[in-house]
Amino acid sequence: MPIVTSTEMFKKAYEGGYAIGAFNVNNMEIIQGITEAAKEENAPLILQVSAGARKYANHTYLMKLIEAAVIETELPIVVHLDHGEDFEICKSCIDGGFSSVMIDGSAHSFEENIRLTKQVVDYAHDRGVVVEGELGRLAGVEDDVNVNDEDASYTRPEQVQEFVEKTGVDSLAIAIGTSHGAFKFQGEAKLRFDILEKIGRLVPGFPIVLHGASSVIPEYVDMINKYGGNMPGAQGVPEEMLRKAASLSVCKINIDSDIRLAMTGTIRKHFAENPGDFDPRKYLAPARAAIKDLVRNKLVNVLGCNNKI
Repeated sequence: MPIVTSTEMFKKAYEGGYAIGAFNVNNMEIIQGITEAAKEENAPLILQVSAGARKYANHTYLMKLIEAAVIETELPIVVHLDHGEDFEICKSCIDGGFSSVMIDGSAHSFEENIRLTKQVVDYAHDRGVVVEGELGRLAGVEDDVNVNDEDASYTRPEQVQEFVEKTGVDSLAIAIGTSHGAFKFQGEAKLRFDILEKIGRLVPGFPIVLHGASSVIPEYVDMINKYGGNMPGAQGVPEEMLRKAASLSVCKINIDSDIRLAMTGTIRKHFAENPGDFDPRKYLAPARAAIKDLVRNKLVNVLGCNNKI
């Protein structure tokens, strides 16, 4: 099966009341862990590449690893640019074989966001590629995205219909209280489902995206802290909130921090128990297995997209 776009995936997800998992990838073991879990659960999949991942691993290497995963699993897989900041990086990814790109114009004015997003949409659609836009700004840090709490803002529902109509965008990331990184909340998590529900009424059938949606699983935070880390107070979005979002108009849920935590915690534990080990296969294999278990749980118990191919 070739690399696909998200159009049909999102249509089925919206109608079925579930969401597609969009997992950030940086290397071979992460890609293997994610795709092996999806294969076993018969789940459609979005593999995301950030600008930071492209700098680290190289566009060509990542594409070839993803192409290998498509061959090995025969899954429908979308290759998506996460948080493209300008037209040039979106164009490079479109020309380089991505089937989906995100243009994040949320730092600009509403009018400039529309102009920039439409520029990317026009180029992408002419080449059979779909586009995700963004309205509202999430706080937190993830690769090159760094937004402090003062600059964060909820999505204004009254702008959504105009934005979608004027840009022709295929999906829209909104801000309802999630946050990038592993330190999302002070106290109880609060997502603005009232905003999500209003947007769903204004643009019925249109796929909405949640960024910053890792749950920051305590098991891996505790593992990191136990073996030399320092992450007091790390917490994410409760899984029951993500399940509720997936039952509404959210068709794509982004997960990155949980993968990093699972990988890092498992590697820290391995070295604590095997201090003399210097074989990368010995510590990357259990990290890959941890990612696989994590992703399987997300697909089945959070996203509800297992057995949806």
